[in-house]
Amino acid sequence: MSSTDSSYSVTEKHILLRVARDAILHGLERGCELVVEVRAHPPALQAPRATFVTLELNNTLRGCVGTLEATRALIEDVAHNAYAAAFLDARFTALTAAEFDHLALHISVLSAPELMAVASEADLLRQLRAGIDGLILEDGRQRATFLPSVWESLPEPREFLHHLKRKAGLPENYWSATLTVRRYTAESIE
Repeated sequence: MSSTDSSYSVTEKHILLRVARDAILHGLERGCELVVEVRAHPPALQAPRATFVTLELNNTLRGCVGTLEATRALIEDVAHNAYAAAFLDARFTALTAAEFDHLALHISVLSAPELMAVASEADLLRQLRAGIDGLILEDGRQRATFLPSVWESLPEPREFLHHLKRKAGLPENYWSATLTVRRYTAESIE
């Protein structure tokens, strides 16, 4: 599924956005995660899916937390990640009630990651689909991901890859036989 395809109805997208907002509001009011009744939602939202929830305030990142592997129902994953993006992202202080009304919320529903067979950085750059692929780069304990939406700010494949390596704590020119690269796509819901 590419970021332009949609496998969710308008109603399902509205439900996901509402639950994400409700999870944040619940966190502000009660200081804990929202418990979602999975069976009360459409079947498509009950299926296990991995998601990221990104929060922006004045077009600036305010939190982003997600999962790369599907381990719980989509609706639960969105609620959990919305709460975590607002209150547990270590890069930011906890969201305040004053910020809530000005928050832009983005949900990315990820496809299952696929291992890429790459022999070199040049090989990887040839296979990358700019604007489509999210990447997971991993070597030992060093690991990082960029969602497909990162292509908007890093449109050149080499620049995208080098920033991802730095995010993983690796030098830009790093390459190793033990480096693994997986790609995924994401449906964006805003």
